[in-house]
Amino acid sequence: MSHDLDRLFAQPLPRIQDFVFNEDVVRVFPDMIKRSVPGYPTIVENIGVIAAQFAQPHTHLYDLGCSLGAVTQALRRHVTADNCQVVAVDNSAAMVERCREYLHGQDSMFQELLPVDVIEGDILALQFQPSSLVALNFTLQFIAPEQRPALLSRIRQALVPGGALILSEKLRFEDEDEQQLLTDLHIAFKRANGYSELEIAQKRSAIENVMKPDSLETHRQRLLDAGFSKVVPWFQCLNFASLIALP
Repeated sequence: MSHDLDRLFAQPLPRIQDFVFNEDVVRVFPDMIKRSVPGYPTIVENIGVIAAQFAQPHTHLYDLGCSLGAVTQALRRHVTADNCQVVAVDNSAAMVERCREYLHGQDSMFQELLPVDVIEGDILALQFQPSSLVALNFTLQFIAPEQRPALLSRIRQALVPGGALILSEKLRFEDEDEQQLLTDLHIAFKRANGYSELEIAQKRSAIENVMKPDSLETHRQRLLDAGFSKVVPWFQCLNFASLIALP
């Protein structure tokens, strides 16, 4: 399917609203995330590869905050365990509708894919089934910080022995110089991908009250407190990283 270019912040806005995953964002989302998140395609494809090492027969695989279903598609390309069910969840009606369209297109190209249930809903209220793989791909950072520990504890309780959580997030850094360096490099990445100074500034204003990044140390301790036994960073590009948390 064709995608529109992200021009949402290209013109001066009289008032910058908080960022929401509405129809306008959905329309340009593939272009937006590719040009904004360093390493995003590598992360998504390798979540599928990693999931294939942990997926177990007769369990669920969760894509929480699935947006357009990129991770779900990667899971279905790589996981071959018998009788697995993918559950993709997002609270944006526009995202869910488009996700279903994309997955239908994937169904027409591949045979014997894992079944998938796409749900519009709040992952904080989700009743988890026994699962061997849970993906939180740039989702936790949009959840209120005080609600994050309980969600991770519930995920840990749902994971079967030998399962895994894959957590991808934008990072902040405790060291001020390190934080400034990686922020500047991320802005340079966006400039190199064609975003103007106006677009970068307006997008930052729109998202700063919505997305609350944590440090790697905070993520690690929170996951251990939730009952995970080991946290292994497997990818980092600039200030974006992905971790594997083991029960």
